[in-house]
Amino acid sequence: MYTFDSRIRYTETDLEQYLTIESLIDYFQDCSTFQTQAGPATMEYMEERGLAWVINSWQVIINRLPKLGEKVTIGTVPYELKGFIGKRNFFMDTDDGERVAIANSIWSLINLKEGSPSRIDDAVVTTYPLDEKLPMVYEPRKIGNPDTSKCYEADMKKVGIHHLDSNHHVNNGQYIRIALGAFDSVAKRENLEELHELSCSRSKIQIRAEYRQQAHLGDDISPVVYAKDDVYTAFLNDTEGKPYSIVEIKRIEKC
Repeated sequence: MYTFDSRIRYTETDLEQYLTIESLIDYFQDCSTFQTQAGPATMEYMEERGLAWVINSWQVIINRLPKLGEKVTIGTVPYELKGFIGKRNFFMDTDDGERVAIANSIWSLINLKEGSPSRIDDAVVTTYPLDEKLPMVYEPRKIGNPDTSKCYEADMKKVGIHHLDSNHHVNNGQYIRIALGAFDSVAKRENLEELHELSCSRSKIQIRAEYRQQAHLGDDISPVVYAKDDVYTAFLNDTEGKPYSIVEIKRIEKC
């Protein structure tokens, strides 16, 4: 387990000073990066070998989003390293031990030059000591196709510099940001009150994201939102209708 302490900053909050969902994802990503930089398989080590961790999926369960000024502990628990796949949990706790969010994620170690999976080496194993995975309801990695759902198109987004990370493709958290924007715009345009409330909710929600391909600077992302059985799914498609990422949001009763 690796943890670091922080405090919710003004620049991480929304209009009512709650931590945004994308900032929560940023905290989780920062936590894994901090652990990486403790080495020996640092980002510099990976870059020298042409390697990078590429995310396959997120499952984020939000009990509640903390407010401006709250002190929090962010942690990550790598629990499986096998072949070229790494699996890790994340959590955010308050100062008094309340677990406000928990997540599961699945990653692939990729040789960027060859565009193929790379076997995990001893340095990676040393960098990420394994622990027991956290208790939560684990969803499948893949998000099913909503064949019989209602469908709504949202405005196209062009990938800009601010969407990219150091691997020069769209950061995985940015896909979630784009999907949340698509949910909100479709809800307002189509008068979908339930989706509007869900996309603006700060408690008792689950977000899943599946990643299919990488988007780069200048690419067009065309969101299509599907609604079925109180579950809403955004397909973030390329110009040929193939998804870069699929993001699902739904209400949950128990975290």
